[in-house]
Formats: sequence, C-alpha cells, structure tokens
Amino acid sequence: MNTAVPTGERLLVGQQVTVDIEKVAHGGHCVARFEGQVIFVRYAIPGERALVEVTSVNSKMARADAISILEPSEHRVEAPCQYARPGGCGGCDFQHIEMSYQRTLKSQVIVEQFSRLGGLEVQCEVKAVEPSDGLHWRTRMDFAIGDSGRIGLFANRSNEVIEVDDCLIADDAMDLHQLSQRRWNGDERIEVASTSTGQVSVGRAGRSIAGPTQLVEKVDGFAYQISPQSFWQAHKAAPSTLIAEVLSLLELEAGEVVCDLYGGVGLFSAPLAAAVGSKGKVHLIESDRRAIADAQKIFKGFANVEIHPGTVEARLPKISAPDVILLDPPRTGAGEEVITVMTRTHPRAIVYVSCDPASLARDAKTLLESGYRMDHLVGYDLFPQTQHVECVARFIPA
Repeated sequence: MNTAVPTGERLLVGQQVTVDIEKVAHGGHCVARFEGQVIFVRYAIPGERALVEVTSVNSKMARADAISILEPSEHRVEAPCQYARPGGCGGCDFQHIEMSYQRTLKSQVIVEQFSRLGGLEVQCEVKAVEPSDGLHWRTRMDFAIGDSGRIGLFANRSNEVIEVDDCLIADDAMDLHQLSQRRWNGDERIEVASTSTGQVSVGRAGRSIAGPTQLVEKVDGFAYQISPQSFWQAHKAAPSTLIAEVLSLLELEAGEVVCDLYGGVGLFSAPLAAAVGSKGKVHLIESDRRAIADAQKIFKGFANVEIHPGTVEARLPKISAPDVILLDPPRTGAGEEVITVMTRTHPRAIVYVSCDPASLARDAKTLLESGYRMDHLVGYDLFPQTQHVECVARFIPA
C-alpha cells in the first residue's frame, strides 16, 4: 500500500511508494521520481516498476530500496546470496541482475560520467572476465565484527554490521565458513587474503594472526613477495588481464624510459622492465611505506628498476624525459597537480588504469585541456556483482 504524501511535501524515511525505475546511476542504484522528487533506488533495474521503501532523505533527493517488483525486467535473476537484499550486506549491488546486463549498465555509467564530468562523448565496452558467474573471484576481504563477535560486512551506507557465514564473491580458499564460527573479541577488522600460489593469510590490526607473514603472488612468470597488508588487485584475473592491456597500449621498445606512478609493490614494473630491457629504465613512484618496502625487496636484483619513495607530484619532476607514463591512482584519481606535472614531461603516451569512472572522467578533461587526447578506452568487469568497474585509457599528444 502506498503511504503517499501530497505534492510538494518531502518523502519520509520508512515511506513506501510505487515508482517507475529509470536509468542506472553511478553508485550502484537507479534513478526514480515521485511527485517531482528524485529517488536513488537499490535492488532495482531500469524499466521496472517497483514498490520502494525510503531509507534516507536529504534536501536534494531520497534513497530507497526496492522491496517488491511489480513489473520485473527481463534481466532480473534470483540473487544467489542470501545477504544480497534490502536490509542485508551492502557489498554487492547487482546480484539481482543477469551478468551480461550488469556489464551493459556499467558501460552506460562510464559513458554518462564522461559526458557529465569530462565533457566527452565516448563509447566503452565492458569486457567479461572469468569466472563467468561472477562468484568466488575476490582474493582480499576485510570483515567487521558484529555484536555477537562474528565476522560481518557493513550494510549499505551504514555502520551496521550484517553478520555472515559466507561470502559468495570471496575466493573459496579463504574458508569463510570456518572463520564465521569463531567469536572475536574487540572491534578490529579481520583481513583475509588468498594468493595465486595457494596461501591464505588472516590478519588483524595490521599484523598476521594466521598463515604466512609474507605472501607470494605469481603473475605471467613474475614473482612478487609482499606483505598481506600491501595493496594487490582483488580479482584473481586482474593482474594478468591488466598487464596484458597495459603492455599492448604502451607499445614499448627496448631502451625506453617508463614511469610507473602509484606503482605500489610493482605489479606493472616487473613486466615493464622486461619490455624495455637492460638499456631501458622503469621509475616506480609510490608513497605507501609498506608497499615501498615490498618493492625494494622484489626489485633488489633489477638494475633497470629504480624506486622513488614519495608523492608523484614531488618525485616525477626529478625524472627527465620519460618516453611513456603509466598511472594507476587511488579511487580519487590523479588530480590537476599530478596531470600538470605529467604533461610537462611530454611523454608520447600516458596509459591510465582506473577503478572509478568519475575520477577518470575528471582527469581526462584535464588531460585534454593540457594538450592530450584520449584514443582508447575499455572497461573490464573486475568487480562482478558490484557497481565497480576497472577502466584503462590511453592518452597521446593532440
């Protein structure tokens, strides 16, 4: 039953209204409208008609969950996870959507973000990555502790912990069912990592409590010994997928100089060093202390890799005339200062790996204003069942 308010009055938390679901929006929800008010709806699909319950309201819009689908989309499926529902875990946004259509929606989000934030009209295919069902791919998990001492995940836009006995996107090797049977004292999060070499590590408050204190990842013949707390691409297939795309776009030649910005432990630096050979050079710039320590161990025997601890804006100006630049910044993007420093070095190509289309679109606009043009953009579905997507773009002098 609708508990509608007269036109002009604000929606109220807990109020239920029937709406037509419009386009997908950045952030894992779809747009709907009720009496002129914008509602961001989770658990819906464009084209559906749904009964929604308002979960929050501010001066600009409301948020709501679809609690009953009155006219379902042809792309709707039964969510495989019991926690992927209103009132459940906030980790997965799209489990109710057929996999190929998830990629279609992500493509639409990328196009919209580039148009709205970057002033660019683009097309962007989002490519599928195994496993095809979008489950059991995640190798890094971070769990909160619920009221009863069991592991859990946060509800959407909330500090409420939803206790879980499994997570269907987590790598099976983590054995979360066993972890969920334990009762944990305190509220420090539980960090679980599994590796390509079969290791599993459990950590808490920055220290290992089970499993190895150093992890070994192997990708395309390269080995990386890293701390469990260091950043590593979460999807099993992400390292090899992104390395292949980056190397294809950079078109490196022996003897060239490459800057690997926000290089982390050096996932890309190893294949870049192999590509430019002994007469070339890779400059890895990273500010995270733990990642720097790992990179220094990994590349101890590499004469053509130099590690620069510090920020990109501080360290890049000290490197003369790089031929190409690779950057994989945090979700917030590179920003105007870094782009200014990059373009002053006049590289023949800049390849940008991004986990957020909004920040990529903003940075793309700045790059275009700095004399570069984007000649390649592709998405990879490296976060299936969620709203997130990985993009790779190439910029060359205009």
